[in-house]
Amino acid sequence: MSIQAVLFDIGGVLLRTEDQEPRRRWERKLGLPARALADAVFNCETAILASVGQATQQDVWRAVAERFHLDDAKLRDLQRDFWAGDRLDEQLVSYLTALRPRYKTGLLSNAWLGLRALYAQWFGLTDDLVDVIIYSGEVGMMKPDARIYHLALERLKAPAEAVVFVDDVLENVRGAQAVGMRAVQFISPAQTLAALADLLSSDRT
Repeated sequence: MSIQAVLFDIGGVLLRTEDQEPRRRWERKLGLPARALADAVFNCETAILASVGQATQQDVWRAVAERFHLDDAKLRDLQRDFWAGDRLDEQLVSYLTALRPRYKTGLLSNAWLGLRALYAQWFGLTDDLVDVIIYSGEVGMMKPDARIYHLALERLKAPAEAVVFVDDVLENVRGAQAVGMRAVQFISPAQTLAALADLLSSDRT
């Protein structure tokens, strides 16, 4: 079956932490090893709940503040610095937007409830950028739960075998494949664009 749609993850793919130094400064202050701050934020119990709509991003940061004994001022500084190194990959975004109208396009992200507005404000990830945007916190399910892939297919109005999904997390790639999607694990922009070019060009032959 011909490819009808291309679906991208956001964090770790379109949006990546290219400058780790702002987080490293906090890790040194808090006595944490490298990369441990991101783990403490993204993998705490409250963050998992926020990723399925059972808590808010404010709840997540309150939990972080309690863990590290931060007052309101220090928490605001941490929040600012935590996102300071994130960069939107303009090349991948341009590629994705250029696929329309030949292909339907979408974003499928495990993201806390409330991040849609921030992603739109900070990085321009607005609803008109692609055909479909699904944030796990808004729909109450997260990758690699098969239900969220089926929801994406329903909103794209495309069968699984006609959709290509790109994600940096192997577990999420395998989840997409398990429901019948074609999938690419993001390693680098060049590798991903080459893999997509191969898929889309072979699909036309």
